Amino acid sequence: MGILIGILVTGQTVREIARERGDFERFIRDAVGPLPRVQWRSYDVHSDAPLPGRLDVDAFVVTGSSSSVTERAPWMLRLEGLVRDIAACPTPLLGICFGHQIIAQALGGEVRKNPRGREIGTVRVTRAADDPLFAGLPRAFDVNGTHLDAVTRLPSGAEVLATTALDPVAAFRVGERVRAVQFHPEFDRSVMRGYLSARAHLIRSEGGDPDALRDHVHAGTRGRDILRNFVTRLIRGHEST
Repeated sequence: MGILIGILVTGQTVREIARERGDFERFIRDAVGPLPRVQWRSYDVHSDAPLPGRLDVDAFVVTGSSSSVTERAPWMLRLEGLVRDIAACPTPLLGICFGHQIIAQALGGEVRKNPRGREIGTVRVTRAADDPLFAGLPRAFDVNGTHLDAVTRLPSGAEVLATTALDPVAAFRVGERVRAVQFHPEFDRSVMRGYLSARAHLIRSEGGDPDALRDHVHAGTRGRDILRNFVTRLIRGHEST
């Protein structure tokens, strides 16, 4: 049987990047790469379009966004309701960046501006627990990311899976099927450098060095492995049980 994965699109990438590379949903599909009998369907949850049902697909991925979940906009509250519905059923769910935060908030956690400051570029992640999402990865590995907000209180029953120097909740899980990562496993070297160029003025205004951050970005990050593990271990593993 085939697997249908629904991408819940919560925003758009930087305009200059989108013109050359497409948007979040394309980054995700490209990072996973070709897998037999895996299909994708995108849903624009930022609009007034009808939301999918929690069982309409075999799994869901919630994308990143330039919006902040702390805004509590009507479309975000609607999405939070869907997240709670998905979390209450066996359908696997993965949140990325904004998706990470909206899952935490929907399930009773708290999200605020990261008191440690902006995290952007290639960052080192340290695993805090074993999980199928990190199968085959070392205890510490590099990923790409960009965010200002952070999960400051986990939902009840959630467990931290990974940390970074600026974020003690870089990844978490709730139960067997819900996973969330603050970083962007779908970002490759080119996309990450594009973000650093687009955010350079903000980084400088905060006392950072965007050129040094850009030089640190490399092609050996492990985001692709994480996304493929979500598909092959959390989704296919669920389908086989």
